[in-house]
Amino acid sequence: MRPNDLSAPEPHPTRREIRRHAFCDDALGESDATEVAERIAAGEISAVEAIHAAIARARSIQPRLYPLQVTDFERAIRTAAAPKRGAFAGVPTAVKDNCAVRGLPTGFGSASYRPGRARRNGDFIDQFLATGAIPIGKSRLPEFGLDATTEFGHAEPVRNPWDPTYSAGGSSGGAAALVAAGVLPFAHGNDGAGSIRIPAAACGLVGLKPTRGRTVAELNERRMPIRIVSQGVLTRTVRDTARFYAAAETYRRNPRLPPIGSVTAPGVRRLRIGLIVDSLPGIHTDAETCASVLATADLLTELGHRVEPAELPVGADFLGDFTLYWAMLTSLLLLQGRRAFGTSFDRERTENLTRGLAVIYRRRARETPAALYRLRQVRHAYAAMFDRHDVVLSPVLAHTTPELGYLSPAIDADTLMDRLIRYVAFTPLNNAAGSPALALPLHRTVNGLPLASHFSARHGDERTLLQLGYELEAARPWARIQDPDQPGNT
Repeated sequence: MRPNDLSAPEPHPTRREIRRHAFCDDALGESDATEVAERIAAGEISAVEAIHAAIARARSIQPRLYPLQVTDFERAIRTAAAPKRGAFAGVPTAVKDNCAVRGLPTGFGSASYRPGRARRNGDFIDQFLATGAIPIGKSRLPEFGLDATTEFGHAEPVRNPWDPTYSAGGSSGGAAALVAAGVLPFAHGNDGAGSIRIPAAACGLVGLKPTRGRTVAELNERRMPIRIVSQGVLTRTVRDTARFYAAAETYRRNPRLPPIGSVTAPGVRRLRIGLIVDSLPGIHTDAETCASVLATADLLTELGHRVEPAELPVGADFLGDFTLYWAMLTSLLLLQGRRAFGTSFDRERTENLTRGLAVIYRRRARETPAALYRLRQVRHAYAAMFDRHDVVLSPVLAHTTPELGYLSPAIDADTLMDRLIRYVAFTPLNNAAGSPALALPLHRTVNGLPLASHFSARHGDERTLLQLGYELEAARPWARIQDPDQPGNT
């Protein structure tokens, strides 16, 4: 089904009009995924009750926030009658609509083709569903995951549960809205330039991009010249993120990476933390974001960690190289569209941003060999940064979450790319390097939106990030959308 099919869409909501979350006194309550799983295991609630609660919540939120692309309610109820064993047995979830789920279409957020039903799950989705979680449907993303907001020229945008006039981030924006609004305790996401961490920052969630190879790669990732995409989850608590990666390792552990293991508490070791406030030359962090990162640095110092200045390990050409690579992948996608998506694919029905990236690539195609060479060297320069630091703290994004429309894929591609580069200035480094990074919503903006800090670690060291996340969550619990001091709750 299409995203507006749950019920008739309501008039465009304002901040005052919208019921921005679905938390209520049902089987899910205010529990995170870990607690829901524990309550199901203890017999306090059944998996069927949890799924019914999630479906009811989805029906209440969909006409206001538009986070779901496809629903799978009936199969979810049937599956809940005898859920698989696992860390999240019976817990409702959703899969991002750029990964295959058997029996469901995969639309990639695009109106350019008619998707058929998948014959099998994607490779990572088998790993994801081995946790025992039950998807109630698929979440929305911008076309082919190319934008840092989940907006469209052909459909309603995904709206931020904290304020529906603002972006929910991208590309895992539908997943973030579902989790932040309380429809689901956690949801699948993936990250090719910040696509887990950006919506986590926008919607007040925990977003960990894992090390390259930590989770099973989807087929399209394995075909990339440089594998920049990693699969993961968006959660409301650090323990849910830690529990997921521990469970994922029981399905398949990459022997080339140190194990994460079970992380259930803060670490005791005090860390050397490098601090980066500004991104590359010409891209400055706005005052509110800068102040929030400095406040995080102060908190870390109070907790006994040593914070000292650090420098980005890449030069001014990095974002240009990454943009060229992003444009190259988009150009190849359009050239191979009919082979990849079927004969119904029509490139003229793609978004301005998609077609514009292909134009950008044609302008700069001759630069490809040099750009790919430099991007492949980023891993080594990044690793050297951790000769002096255990973790590096920075903003997730160079400025606060924008209102809907500012990053719309319908605007001129050159204008939009300039805005994206000045917004998504920090996250792509970890994708090019293949390193882990964690977004934590430790602060709020003056207008009440979440404002996150970003933590990077050496390759394979998700464990340190999760331990630090536990410590910061305990020291400064982040705001919850259902707290009574949040304006506009009902």
